Amino acid sequence: MFFDVDGTLVPGTSSSVFLAGFLGHRDELAKAEDAYASGALDNRQVSELDAAGWAGVHEDRVSGWLDGLPLVAGITETVAWCRQNGLVPVLATLAWSPVGSHLTDRFGFHGFSGPRLETADGRFTGRVARHFDEYDKRDFALAQARELKLAPRSCGAVGDSRSDLPLFASVGLSVAFNASPGAREAATVAVDDHDLRSVLPVLSRLVTATP
Repeated sequence: MFFDVDGTLVPGTSSSVFLAGFLGHRDELAKAEDAYASGALDNRQVSELDAAGWAGVHEDRVSGWLDGLPLVAGITETVAWCRQNGLVPVLATLAWSPVGSHLTDRFGFHGFSGPRLETADGRFTGRVARHFDEYDKRDFALAQARELKLAPRSCGAVGDSRSDLPLFASVGLSVAFNASPGAREAATVAVDDHDLRSVLPVLSRLVTATP
């Protein structure tokens, strides 16, 4: 079971915009992310703009910032429900790897995807070490399914935006959660709520699915 982060687990914004508030380029990044959502910019352009704002920041500072990341209610309970019902919860996201790592450790996800910031001597250089776009996100999820010996049709995804569309098209069940019009149109089901647990009745369809 694949979960997006930005706009899905992090409501109304993105983890990158949240972190950019500490780094001093929040407004610039928010405009760039809006341009990505509309198709005017690609993920590489947005990532490079954001990465430049990280130059010189020590890696150790990020964890403390992420403790205050705004999150939708019900993540702990949803992850527990998935595990109790034989579903493997995985973060399929374009969020920077420190975000995926933080949320994986905090809530017990099986793993995470995402781009990486370049570091040297414990500090971010302002460059991208690994780009990661919506198609990489899909490919990561399909690779995870293969590793778990699952067919894509027996997997599901919860997301909200443009970055989820290739994955939505590749799995058996897709849930547009507080989503954009494009994601709603592409998804199996749309759910609007302030609590992630509202998707559980939909996810229950996968519990008896045959791999």
